[in-house]
Amino acid sequence: MQPKIAVLPEKKLAGKRKQMSFADNKTRELWQSFMPRRNEIKNRTGTELYSVEVYNNPTFFHHFNPTAIFEKWAAVEVTDFDTIPDDMETLLLPAGLYAVFIHYGPAAEGPKTYEYIFNVWLPKAAYVLDDRPHFALMGAKYKNDDPASEEEIWIPVKPK
Repeated sequence: MQPKIAVLPEKKLAGKRKQMSFADNKTRELWQSFMPRRNEIKNRTGTELYSVEVYNNPTFFHHFNPTAIFEKWAAVEVTDFDTIPDDMETLLLPAGLYAVFIHYGPAAEGPKTYEYIFNVWLPKAAYVLDDRPHFALMGAKYKNDDPASEEEIWIPVKPK
């Protein structure tokens, strides 16, 4: 599984966020609160969904701790931040270099893809992690727990 290396332009996102850890994963709760209300965001740029992780500690993955807290977002891309529903928030994804992997299969098998990225590909790559948000982009081919599902995994990188 070789990634595509891509430059992401700055993106504006709107949605909901929640603090969690890998040990106390609240992803389902976050998406259950966001999905029924996503259509209230009138200035969306498309139908893709963004599942974003913001690790506010640059050494988060150096000494992995499953109880370490991070921020997770359920969001969509927007044209501007002018007309966001009152109880939703905004996030600016900074421009930068990303390694883009395709995860095939159900979302429940996502940990296998991440294990490959961090334990196999990254140690041998000409890149290191960059301190920017990580995200999954769920487009038309995303089908949640369907074996035919596809989603893009975007990992921020910079040259070694």
